[in-house]
Amino acid sequence: MNDQQPYGAPPFQWQPPKKKPGPGKIVGLGCLGLIGLFVVIAAVGAAVGGSGGVKAAATPSATKTGTAAAGRSSAEKADGDPKDDAAAETVVFKVWGSAPAGVLGGLDITYGSDTDTRKGTFKNGRFEATLPLKKDAVYVSVMAQLQGSGDITCSVTVDGKTKNAHASGGYTICHSQLSSDFTGGWR
Repeated sequence: MNDQQPYGAPPFQWQPPKKKPGPGKIVGLGCLGLIGLFVVIAAVGAAVGGSGGVKAAATPSATKTGTAAAGRSSAEKADGDPKDDAAAETVVFKVWGSAPAGVLGGLDITYGSDTDTRKGTFKNGRFEATLPLKKDAVYVSVMAQLQGSGDITCSVTVDGKTKNAHASGGYTICHSQLSSDFTGGWR
């Protein structure tokens, strides 16, 4: 007769038991885990500690007291800081160009931050709004959608950094956004 089984699984093969990892592997993995933990703690510490120091340096008005800033003369204000203190603490949203008016035309504008969105009105080929900059904002943006034809440009400015965008044609969207980074700046 034939020694092979006609149908079914091959006979069970015995497997030797797996060896337990030796003390060298356990110690090595433990050290690797500790190094990884220190790297994570250092990265979190740098992000938390670094962003506060850099952000305070990026916005000079945050470190000044109200009486010290109010006590400066107009000559000191003009010659002192290269940036206007108010400009460092605001966001400027702009949309300009041409968009058809009327019921079937126009422009829908929304602007603000990740926690505060507002609706804007396009008049005489322009829209401009200024809002205070929230310290915990993740991003700020302006979005304008053409309702029909047109050609528009939009921009958002924070702390001297500006992003522009453009849209042309029916129902296209102009979207400009700046995002905060871990160093306290905007990109």
